[in-house]
Amino acid sequence: MGVTHEMDRRRFAAGALALGAGAWLGGCSKVPDTARIGVAQPLSGPLAALGQDLLNGVQLAVDELNKAGFSIGGKRVALEVVAQDDRADPASGRAAAQQLVDAGVAAVVGHLNSGVSLETAPIYAARNVPQLIISTNPKITQLGLPTTFRIVANDALQARAIGSFAASQQGAGAFAVADDGTPYGKGLAEGAAAELKKAGKTIAVRQSFDDKTVAFAELAAALKREKVDVFVCMLNDFQALALLQELAKIGHTRMTLLGGDLVKTADMTKGGGLIDDIYATSPVLDVTEFTTGRQFLQKYTAAFQKPPAYGGHYTYDAMYVISEAMKKAGSADPAAITAALRSLNGYAPVTGTMTWDEAGEQRYGAVGVYELRRGNWELRMRSDRW
Repeated sequence: MGVTHEMDRRRFAAGALALGAGAWLGGCSKVPDTARIGVAQPLSGPLAALGQDLLNGVQLAVDELNKAGFSIGGKRVALEVVAQDDRADPASGRAAAQQLVDAGVAAVVGHLNSGVSLETAPIYAARNVPQLIISTNPKITQLGLPTTFRIVANDALQARAIGSFAASQQGAGAFAVADDGTPYGKGLAEGAAAELKKAGKTIAVRQSFDDKTVAFAELAAALKREKVDVFVCMLNDFQALALLQELAKIGHTRMTLLGGDLVKTADMTKGGGLIDDIYATSPVLDVTEFTTGRQFLQKYTAAFQKPPAYGGHYTYDAMYVISEAMKKAGSADPAAITAALRSLNGYAPVTGTMTWDEAGEQRYGAVGVYELRRGNWELRMRSDRW
C-alpha cells in the first residue's frame, strides 16, 4: 500500500510539472483580459482580524499592479481578487477551495490555519492551481504536491526556537506546555516539548484543549500548584488572555509566557503587566524589521485606516511574486504559473525575496523571538538556524 501510494504521488508530481511546463511554453496565446486571484482566509470568527489582514495585503498589491497597468506578454490584464471565508475550519476550507478553483482562479493565497491547508492542498493540486500558504505545519509540504508554496519558515524551525529560548530562561524550575489541539498548535507544542526534554527540563504540566476554549480556571490552578515558571503556550491570543486573567485572579503572576505566532498580535498587548514576562516566537517577522517596511506600513494604513494585524506584508509580497511568475510564464494559466514559481527567485517588495526548494519550503525563512514591552512587540533575536 505504501509503495503504491508513493509511486502514484511521484507520477502526479511529474505529470503536473510536465503539464505546467507545456502550458508555460504555449501560454502566450491564451492571455485573458482578467486574471482572478483567490484568497482563502478566516474572515469571520476569532481569527477574522488576522485573516482580513492577509486579504488586505493581497488587495493592496493587486490595486497597485492594476494602477501600474499590469500586463502579460504586452497585453494589459486586470487582476481581480476573489475572497472566500474558510472560517479557520477544515470543512469550510474545503468548500472555499472548491469554490475558488471552480471560479477559475489563477493562484490562491491561503490558508492561515495548518489544519485547513492540509485539507485544501489536494483540491488545488488536482487543478494545478498554485497555493501560497502562510500555514506552518511541515506535514503540508510533506504531501508532496507540486502546487504548494510556503511563504514563511515552518514549524520545525519554530519549535526549535521555542524550546531553545524557553530552556534558556534563568532560574526556571518547572515548565508547562499547552496547545489548542490543531495541527499547528499540537505540532509546535510537541516539538517544543521535545527540545525542553533534550535540555533536561521538567515539564510539570502538559495539556491539550480545542481552539475555542476560554475556560482556564483548572489550568491556572495546575500552573500555580506545580509552581510553573515558564509556560509554553500554543494557544490563540484570546485564549492566552483568558488564561492570564485566571492567573491574575489566583495570584500566580511570577511567570513567563512564551507563545507562538498567534499570540504575537495587537490584541495580546492587553495582557501586558498581568504576568512578569510575555514572549512570542514567529516566522512572520514584523514589517518594521525590513528596509521598506515603513513605506509599506504607511501605504497599508492609508488604504485600510488601520495598521497590519499579522502578516499582510507577506501576502502583499506573495501577490507580487505571483505577478512576476505570470510575466515569466507569459500566461495566467495555473499550471504555467506553478512551473514558473518553481524556478523563480521572486522579488518581494517588503521581505526581499521569495524562492522555494523542491518541497515548496521557503529557502530564506527565519524565526524571531519578540518580547511584549510597553504595549509593543520588540524583537529580542532572530535566526534561520535555531
